[in-house]
Amino acid sequence: MDVRGPALEVALRMNIMPRIREAGTDVAYLSFVDARGKRVGRINMRALRQAAGSQEVELPRGDLASILYEASRSAAEFLFNNAIAGISQDEHGVDVTFENGPPRRFDLVIGADGLHSAVRRLAFGPESDFVDHMGLYIATLHLDSAERGNEVVVYNTPGTAISIHPSTGHALVAFLFHSPAEPGFDHRDIARHKRILEARFAHGSWRTRELIDRVRAADDLYFDSVSQVHLDQWWRGRVVLLGDAASSLSLFGEGSTLAMAGAFTLAEELAANPGDHRTAFRNYEARHRILVAPKQRGSWQAAALLVPRTRLGISARNLATRLWPLGAAAAWLLVSPHDRRHIDLHAQQHRQ
Repeated sequence: MDVRGPALEVALRMNIMPRIREAGTDVAYLSFVDARGKRVGRINMRALRQAAGSQEVELPRGDLASILYEASRSAAEFLFNNAIAGISQDEHGVDVTFENGPPRRFDLVIGADGLHSAVRRLAFGPESDFVDHMGLYIATLHLDSAERGNEVVVYNTPGTAISIHPSTGHALVAFLFHSPAEPGFDHRDIARHKRILEARFAHGSWRTRELIDRVRAADDLYFDSVSQVHLDQWWRGRVVLLGDAASSLSLFGEGSTLAMAGAFTLAEELAANPGDHRTAFRNYEARHRILVAPKQRGSWQAAALLVPRTRLGISARNLATRLWPLGAAAAWLLVSPHDRRHIDLHAQQHRQ
């Protein structure tokens, strides 16, 4: 996960930047390889960050969660191994029932529980009303050994990608593939997920067979649709949504950064409007949508870069990365208008 842009200011004000930098992965390159493992394209991520003057830090999800928890545990009550089961609100408060333990009453409820938010479902309606499938699925798995180096390695076939990401501990492998929405998809059905991956990656080269064998033996496989969340309004009464629950960018955006920035904006508005949650919620949403909207649009650019649909698209992407940034325009001549538009938008985003 990345801490960048507005989240850097939040982290500085929380005095947690030293710990975040200590946990950083120090990835310098994004490299693309062919079926034999030969590098066919590379993006110097460190140079791009330096050119943009960025101070962003990438770190493992668990490390970021631990750092934020340690920074806030003395000022908040945490209930683990529990979940909200019911919400009933009136003009003066919200009654909440839990899966474990007695019900409680709160002034406000903030749903920051992700893409498959239970708070959103209970207060706003079924997930299908707000979650849009982006035509991709992703699976991730921790490897039982570290992958050395400072680069993310990606292997593509048309419509698929496998990446291996080094980390401070065990490496992370990710499988991405284009697919229409699976009928009756359940993000918790691990047995079905394994069958889908085995079928989709059955004929891949490079390290595909080895990595699919890891999938078969895994008990910690993550598998989900790459999706975005769109709501006309992020709050209803005394319940408000935050982070992915309100506006998921799913994989290709800046979910962790925007969640931290959104939490700060919401807290700031609540502090500035004591006793007037409606104004606070309204102002928070108006301010934060300005950051979220372009990132949601930009998610399609990263999909075109990482998972081209055709062999021609893969070749053009690889050529563009080798010529990056001076001669990349020549590669666009080889790309279909659809792929050209998405890849070009991604290049513009990095140059900015």
